[in-house]
Amino acid sequence: MSEPIKNRYEFVLLFDVENGNPNGDPDMGNMPRVDPQTGYGIVTDVCLKRKVRDYVDLVKAGSEGYDIYVKEGVVLNEQHTKAFAALNREPDSKKPKDEELTKFMCNHFFDIRAFGAVMTTEVNCGQVRGPIQLTFARSQDQIFQQELTITRQAVTNVKEAEKGQTMGKKQIIPYGLYRAEGYVSAHLARKTTGFSEEDLALLWDSLVNMFEHDHSAARGKMSARKLVIFKHDNELGCCQSHVLFDAVRIERLSKDLPPRSFADYKVTVNRDIPKGVEIIEKL
Repeated sequence: MSEPIKNRYEFVLLFDVENGNPNGDPDMGNMPRVDPQTGYGIVTDVCLKRKVRDYVDLVKAGSEGYDIYVKEGVVLNEQHTKAFAALNREPDSKKPKDEELTKFMCNHFFDIRAFGAVMTTEVNCGQVRGPIQLTFARSQDQIFQQELTITRQAVTNVKEAEKGQTMGKKQIIPYGLYRAEGYVSAHLARKTTGFSEEDLALLWDSLVNMFEHDHSAARGKMSARKLVIFKHDNELGCCQSHVLFDAVRIERLSKDLPPRSFADYKVTVNRDIPKGVEIIEKL
């Protein structure tokens, strides 16, 4: 593996959805997630990490060091046994006596290097805090949840044959522009997981392109619209993160009508930021 990153980063990701459901809430009949007190839409960090994992798995399938720890159909304890087998040890539920098992997991799985993992189950490989942390994404305006009734010309079973068709539901929002913020800790990369410059480039690539390979009827039209990265010139950083996040401003242009496209907003980046921080715009 290459050397860990040496610079701290923060980033702002803007993405939008049109006539789709960016993140359904299973406790609310899969309606788009919403802050009940304000009406603003929410997309969880878990949802965004899932898309990053899926993108990396797509572009790096079979590449050494880029396996994905958390993915569909995987038994996590079986993932842990790979570390024990590689080190010729018997699986154990006790806390590892050294860091070799955890180090193997970090070297083998991209998402552990990035996001960390708790691997203290029956087959214990320890736990690590990852250098990449994401916030919940929140919409810039209140969203309007809709549940649309749809019909299907086919039926599921013989009992329904007389009906000729069946009914269904789709949960969408007409439009929403979402903002997520993230942190990249060079300190944790060096100290815990070994997250490298190559890993970082792959992370940026995944944030830009992850929606392009995740289209579905439920999600509608989703696109990454802007990725603004703040690079510090050292490991610990030059200022507080909120100072940099505040530099990315979003203004709604459509004052009278509800927003229905990205063109209804104006995004500006204030370049008057503390010394030692570089602004990189990927979109």
